[in-house]
Amino acid sequence: MPRTVEIEPTHTPWQLRRLAASSNNANQSRRLLSIAAVLDGMSRSEAAKIGGMDRQTLRDWVHRFNAHGPAGLKDNRRRGNPRRLSVAQQAELAQLVETGPDRTADGVVRWRRVDLQRVIEERFGVAYHERTIGKLLKALGFSHISARPRHPKQDGEVIQAFKKTSPARSLPTSQA
Repeated sequence: MPRTVEIEPTHTPWQLRRLAASSNNANQSRRLLSIAAVLDGMSRSEAAKIGGMDRQTLRDWVHRFNAHGPAGLKDNRRRGNPRRLSVAQQAELAQLVETGPDRTADGVVRWRRVDLQRVIEERFGVAYHERTIGKLLKALGFSHISARPRHPKQDGEVIQAFKKTSPARSLPTSQA
């Protein structure tokens, strides 16, 4: 039969219950109450049920409690993966997106995520998925909405001449 893990008596059951009552973390409170129940002499199976876990899970939390105290009973939230581009590279990418593509060099009139994916891989040697490019752009402060591109040979005077100008349907009446 496996041997039970002893709980180091750094706190009394009463102190653990007080910590559980004052904690803002519900999971930590459940774990503290389970450990306090074990210290009061309750069986490990029953104490685990109090905390909504099985006996093996309670055993794992006892190890964490012995190593780190009550603070070790909080959940460890991961912060996610670090960015693969450095801060300088991100600034360079933001500048590149802000200025827009060069039609002769880049071969496009506006940036799409697939185009930026290719440019990032060529310049920085980092391969991103197309969806991740969108997340990266959002983190850099860009929106997915872009201005409509203009044709390089577009003439403003021709556009103004083409616009319809309707005559006034009724003239304002002058009041005497």
